[in-house]
Amino acid sequence: MNTSAQQSRAGGWAAALGRRARHHPLSVLGLLSGMAALAAVAHGLSQPANAQTAQNVRWAFLGGSAGFAATALGALPILFLRRLPQKAEDVMLGGAAGMMLAAAFFSLLVPALEAAERFTGSGWTGALLVVAGIAAGVALMLGLDAFTPHEHERSGPWGPGHERFNRIWLFVFAVAIHNLPEGMAIGVGYAQGDLKVALPLTAAIALQDVPEGLAVAMTLKAIGTPVWRAIAVAAAGGLLEPLGALVGVLLVGNSVVAYPMGLGLAAGAMLFVVSHEVIPETHRNGHQTLATVGLMIGFVVMMVLDTAL
Repeated sequence: MNTSAQQSRAGGWAAALGRRARHHPLSVLGLLSGMAALAAVAHGLSQPANAQTAQNVRWAFLGGSAGFAATALGALPILFLRRLPQKAEDVMLGGAAGMMLAAAFFSLLVPALEAAERFTGSGWTGALLVVAGIAAGVALMLGLDAFTPHEHERSGPWGPGHERFNRIWLFVFAVAIHNLPEGMAIGVGYAQGDLKVALPLTAAIALQDVPEGLAVAMTLKAIGTPVWRAIAVAAAGGLLEPLGALVGVLLVGNSVVAYPMGLGLAAGAMLFVVSHEVIPETHRNGHQTLATVGLMIGFVVMMVLDTAL
């Protein structure tokens, strides 16, 4: 490709980003939040790590890898399933949404509020600290949703420059956007070495990754993607979970201030995904009642799991 063509493509991409920024000003804050988070991670990497920090990083990576494995495992049933009834898919995704909601409340927000109150000595001030984290998480997801080209399962391609990618890559980006905050949540959970927070959170995210992996793989199969490629694409999106876990654990580190804010950030990001993506997907086919029942079941299962662990 000649230089003028490359410059034309770059100019078109920049123009698309500019239009997106003008129409979604809050999303720009999300991108800035993401860049600030990456700067904090880079700073953490530059600091000497003690034995406990290194152990927390290893556990976080293993926890994120469990989410990736669950996503890949969930895609495997398409080897023998010809199709997944829409009703079943909506119920399964509703259950996944319920697990994510319960994880956000019991495994992220409750320990975040407790840690913030211990640090500040005030329930009100501690709550404001957590709210700041939630706002940062929502802003981050707004930025990713607005500026990352990806495929919405039923409303089609979205994001600047989406026409430059084929539909399979857009599905990869869509799964990755879902899995990044989940991986970050796992990483933040291990940042202080508190397994009472981290293990239920890891279990919940891994469990809800199974129906998500199956739904993505079945959708890809339905549009004519070869079976093994559909499995590979669904699994590839799950790679963001171990990477996100590393970002989460390094972002928080041993800071008593960053820990409750990091938990709030992960909770805000997960709540955004549930409200903006998962629940609307389950309510578009006339099965909203069953999807809501699935959500309640998933919520209760996660609540019991969190209590038991």
